[in-house]
Amino acid sequence: MPHSILRLDASARRDGSVTRDLTSRILARFPQADVTIRDLADGLPLIDASWVAANFTPEADRNAAQRATLALSDRLIAEVRAADTLVIGLPIYNFGVPATLKAWIDLIARAGETFRYTEAGPEGLLTGKRAIVAVASGGTETGSPLDFATGYLRHILGFVGITDVSFVSADRMALDPEATVKSAHDQVAALPLAA
Repeated sequence: MPHSILRLDASARRDGSVTRDLTSRILARFPQADVTIRDLADGLPLIDASWVAANFTPEADRNAAQRATLALSDRLIAEVRAADTLVIGLPIYNFGVPATLKAWIDLIARAGETFRYTEAGPEGLLTGKRAIVAVASGGTETGSPLDFATGYLRHILGFVGITDVSFVSADRMALDPEATVKSAHDQVAALPLAA
């Protein structure tokens, strides 16, 4: 069975995006993979009161409208479940994750579906997966006190059970874009291919 990859691109730019270039380069390391692409620049709805009400209604009790409300969330979760590896393009916008990526997170982080609460605390249900995150920023140094994106994404992935997380970083592009991109390309080339 071929390796299954879910590619998530969160950059608002389709042309000239560093993270999109990096996710493409990462995918090129897995030429035999079965790839599903979810372009978050296409937009996702924000959760609202009707979504929350549907989500908190037990599945057996949901009416047709509630099932329809959760249908996109169900599809997004199914995409993650089917993937062996997630390849995520993460541009840092205003020190955090893009709104479209946050919308995706809100739609897939569902109690009883991707995590559950136990007496020992929350337990992620999407285990046995790997995530490779391609980061780009203009001035924010990855891992610095001003970077609220990578730590958050690592945390939320771990929360749903994905603890094998690698970062490829093209940070502080505004300082030396050529050297930064070369470093990121080198990081992609050095990625271990084992899942």
